[in-house]
Formats: sequence, structure tokens, C-alpha cells
Amino acid sequence: MSPAFLTSQPDANSLRTSLQSGDRNVESVCEELLTEVATRDPQLQAFAWLGPGHIRQQAQQLDAQFARSSPVGPAHGLPLALKDIIDTAGIPTENGTVLDVGRIPTRQAAVVDRWLAAGGVLFGKTVTTELAFMCPARTGNPHGVDFTPGGSSAGSAAAVAAGMVPVALGSQTGGSVIRPAAYCGVFGFKPTFDLLPTDGVLMQSHTLDTLGVFARSVADLALVTDLLRQEPVPGTQPTLSLLESCQQPIVSALRFGFVTLPYWERASAQTLSKLEQLQSSLGNQAVNLNLPSAFQDSIRQRETLNFVEMVHHYGHYAERGQASLSSQVQGAMEQGGQRTAVEYLAALASREVLNRALEPLFAVADVLVMPSAPDHAPQDRNTTGDPVFNGIWTLCGTPSLTLPLFQAENGMPIGMQLVAPRGADARLLRVAQWLWEQQS
Repeated sequence: MSPAFLTSQPDANSLRTSLQSGDRNVESVCEELLTEVATRDPQLQAFAWLGPGHIRQQAQQLDAQFARSSPVGPAHGLPLALKDIIDTAGIPTENGTVLDVGRIPTRQAAVVDRWLAAGGVLFGKTVTTELAFMCPARTGNPHGVDFTPGGSSAGSAAAVAAGMVPVALGSQTGGSVIRPAAYCGVFGFKPTFDLLPTDGVLMQSHTLDTLGVFARSVADLALVTDLLRQEPVPGTQPTLSLLESCQQPIVSALRFGFVTLPYWERASAQTLSKLEQLQSSLGNQAVNLNLPSAFQDSIRQRETLNFVEMVHHYGHYAERGQASLSSQVQGAMEQGGQRTAVEYLAALASREVLNRALEPLFAVADVLVMPSAPDHAPQDRNTTGDPVFNGIWTLCGTPSLTLPLFQAENGMPIGMQLVAPRGADARLLRVAQWLWEQQS
């Protein structure tokens, strides 16, 4: 039922076990991945910066530390690729724009510090669309290079799908984690807003920007999120780690709420057929729910927040060289400048209204279910695809996750999206793991 992965490379949890036990050393793992990159990336162009010497140096240091005593930390030797909007000290971070070519930060993002402190390997920077917006990047889809990989986290999704790295970070302001993960046939996770720190990450919209994870298993999503997330507020986070939580057995019948989203008419017949197939397979665990009417204006409300805040955060780019910006970025900033203060404040207020409106649905269902995108990846490299089924969950700040459950008739992946209440990341991962085991 689920599409085969394009790689036989082990997932991150399996790799971690081998590295922690000493069955494999970090240098051999990195050399194997560098060979994959040399083979695949000339065609896919998923990496913006790689630095084989930098990778080998990290690997040698970690292996030396292991030989002296023990693994450096819980991520010992695990390679992680970063979307090229995440600052890395001494390493280029160019944000996908010609205006930042040659930019080398002196400080790095909080998530980079956390990964390196846990003993992980920084395995290059992946291609982003210009300023993490909608202008297509150069990256191809590993399932067919003529198809878009989505955006804006194009390189991260493609690199994981092609087996060039086991896990990667991206970001989502509209649909930039869930959509490319679905298009490229991997697991993608957008956590609850602000669960992962965004210090040192290019800011487009301070009320929407959310870091997310690409991987080849649900457990890998949980592992990376555990290692990078903010310190839990006492009483608000589960006592178990996210990884431990998603591995707990399900002891009661789950309920899956199938909802129809705004702009549902954009969904292809093939995608709706797969959704019906999934619903039928769940039997009486599936229930049809109506999305509250408050969501009818949610697409515009999210755009209002995004575009107004883009004017604020990207104003310096326009001052430095507006003619160098794509029509997509310029158009969004123009729209943002035309929105009124009343519209912006109403959009801010809508987040709490929408989350309250979801409470009756989550009283009935453990998670909500819908397609990750209206269709499989378009066979058109001049688009990043349609994020219409993702943006409302970014607006709400709820965690969402895509599973690579289906294939289209042409072999391209079709993902299904699960959504849980804010703060219920552990629940979402646990339910996603159960569903994957049942359906795959």
C-alpha cells in the first residue's frame, strides 16, 4: 500500500544503534553518504553547500572521542542536513537569494548548537527556495526529476528521499515541510509552533515560522525533535520523550476524524480515491467531521499574517536590491503593504478562535485526517505546488505530520496528513506510528 523508499540506507534510529554500540564508526557512515551524494546530487541538486572536508573532520573527531571513552551524546555520529536558512557559524548560509551570496554567519542557530552538543554531524546545507518563499528552487524530485519536489524546503525533502542523508531540517510558514515531504515520499513533521527554537533562523513571519523534520520513519521524526526541542515547561509536556511516547502501545481504540478543507475542489480525483481507501480501511475507527465555519476565511488570515510580517522582516532585502527579488516575493510584500492594521489584528486574533473551534472535533477524534496536498507533485519545475491544505494548520500552530502511504498511477507518492491539538505532539507521533504499522 505504501510506496517503496528510493534507498536501502538505514533510518536514523537504526543508524544510531549501530554507532552507539560501535558496530559502525562515524567516518564509514559519512563516507557512504558522501558517495550517495556524489552519485545522486549532480542530477537532483539538493545541496546548497556540502564541505566533504568539514564532514570528515567531524567524523574523525567523534570516532576519536568514542575510542577514548564513549559516545559523545545521544546523537553520536548521526548526520543531519540543514535547510540553508539556518545559520551555521563559519559556513555559508545564503537563504536562497543572490542578495546573500557569500554570507557566512559568525554565530549559529540554537538547533545547530543543540545537535552538535548531542554529538551529531552537520551534514551540509540544503537548497531552499528564495527566502523560503514560493519561487521554485533548482532541486529536482527524486521520484522523477521533471517533477517539483515542492518548497520551500525542497533540498531537505529530496536529500532524505534520495538516501543522501537520514534526516534533515526544514521550515514551514505555509506548507513548506508537509508538502515537499509528501511530494518526495518521506515522513515530514511540523511540530507545535515554537516547540523547536528558531533563534538564528531566517525570519519571514514571527507568528508562523516553524522548524520541522524530514525522515524515513515516524520514530526518526520523534528522535530529532526530542534532541532539538525547547526545554519543556513543567506540567505542559509529556513525561516520556517523544520517541518513547510514539513507541508506546495503543491500548484503546483510536478515532480518526476525516474533514473537508476549504478549497476542497482542488483535490484530484486520484487523491480523494486514496483518502476514501484509507477511511474504508479504518472501518468504525473513522468518523466524518465538519470543519467549523470559522475556517472558511483561514487561508486569507494566514496570508495576511505572512505577507504583513514579510514586509517587516524582508524590508532590508527590498532596500538592498528589490530588482533582484523574484516576482513571487515582491508580490507578497506588495500585498502585505496593502493590508490594513485592522485586518492584521483580526488575523492575529483568529488563531485562538480557530483553536477553540477545533476543541469539539478533538473531543471526538484523536487526530484529524486529510490529504497532505491536493495531488501528487506536479510535473512542472516552475511551481512548488499548492500548499492550500497545510497553511491553516500553520496558522493554528497545531502539530501536523505526513505519512507516505500511497502511490499515484504514475508512481509518484501521495501523502496523507494527520493533525493533533496544540501541544499534543506525542499523541500525533504515537497515532502516526500505529497508522503506519497498520497500513504499510
